Amino acid sequence: MADEREALLPGTIELLVLKTLSLERLHGYAIVREIQRKSAEVLVIEEGSLYPALHRMERRGWIDAEWGASESNRRAKYYSLTKSGRAELKARSASWQRFSDAIAQVLEPRSPAAEAR
Repeated sequence: MADEREALLPGTIELLVLKTLSLERLHGYAIVREIQRKSAEVLVIEEGSLYPALHRMERRGWIDAEWGASESNRRAKYYSLTKSGRAELKARSASWQRFSDAIAQVLEPRSPAAEAR
């Protein structure tokens, strides 16, 4: 059977990270764990994708970062959402909803009347 984990569409990592950080301030590994947990282990973000995305979002002003101690008392960079990041999350969430609604419409079974056309 194929791996049940799905590849993410471009821009999806940013949306998932923004949503995750809208709930609490987290370090990178905790962001990955939270996304995996909430997706029942279907969505997995590799470090090679996460950290470049975090750096892009920081450069764009969507997130702030500061150093702190992790749960295991190790030095970790903690990320939090900025006001600009909240606005970006709202815009990307609306865009994602339109996109997923459009896909759902295509996937819906057609009615017999529509098929007769």
